[in-house]
Amino acid sequence: MNLPWPSFWQHIPEPDRPALSEALTELLSKGVLLGDDGRAREIFLTAREHLRDLAEYLAPLHLDLWSDPDRSFLQARPVSGECGLTAKFNKAETLLVLVLWRLYHETRMERAVETVVVSANDVYQALRLTFEHLEPPTETHLDRMLARLHSRRLIRFQRHDDPQRFGESSVEILPTLPRVIPFESLDAWELMAGLHGAARGTPEPDADTEVSA
Repeated sequence: MNLPWPSFWQHIPEPDRPALSEALTELLSKGVLLGDDGRAREIFLTAREHLRDLAEYLAPLHLDLWSDPDRSFLQARPVSGECGLTAKFNKAETLLVLVLWRLYHETRMERAVETVVVSANDVYQALRLTFEHLEPPTETHLDRMLARLHSRRLIRFQRHDDPQRFGESSVEILPTLPRVIPFESLDAWELMAGLHGAARGTPEPDADTEVSA
């Protein structure tokens, strides 16, 4: 069933409409549109030509469309407290996002790099050291959480070909992740991390935390 193209977008050229439709699908389902190569690149370039149209479409949903001038991606970020599309991560996933934020921040502060890539073992050790009073996730649990962040376009996660060498799996922290839980300073991050690391025991998988993803 082909639905009619919206009347308020009649000015958009017909050749651009399929790509714009796909761009909206990505932004609403994933929160992020990556435009690295292939068809994804075509969609991104078309969407970038119609940023104002996309931003005005998302605004009534309380979604702020953000474009990184240096990277090929668009991000639809919920306005805190107003958007009903805010994603929820459980506590364990929130701890993982906090640790990835810190790894991204420290790497960018230490050296000028375009991409931040760490190993699954780096992530595990950071979790263990940052939240030392909490039981770290098992390999299976960490794999599952990383896969979910990958599906949310917050990281790129490449498992090692050898299942016995999971710790060597590659985790690229995308610049979309720091915008999920933005902090004005490292002190603000430490305050949030301290609140989440105060309790002892294993993070409850059903203790939901809202994040702007």
